[in-house]
Amino acid sequence: MSDDQGARASSEDVRRETRGSSGGRWVIVVDGHEAEMTYSRASDELIIIDHTEVPDALRGRGVGQALVLRAVEDARREVFRIIPLCPFARAQFARHAEWGDVLSR
Repeated sequence: MSDDQGARASSEDVRRETRGSSGGRWVIVVDGHEAEMTYSRASDELIIIDHTEVPDALRGRGVGQALVLRAVEDARREVFRIIPLCPFARAQFARHAEWGDVLSR
């Protein structure tokens, strides 16, 4: 994603990388800066979001929210639930009640 006008990041710009069956990360690169949200797989039906890292240069551009939204979209498509241990991801779920269908209770 090139962002000369300061456009907000989109979940379509996020890619997912897996590390075997143990977990992986969602990652986005904007203007040469990489942001990521890592996860561990607790089971086939459950992942744990454990960390989100957004460089200062990308703050305020919706990058973190795009990462979490992509996780929600993947959870709906692949039918798994999410435990957001990461404080940022947990706060995003608290702000978006419409994502409750993939939240592990």
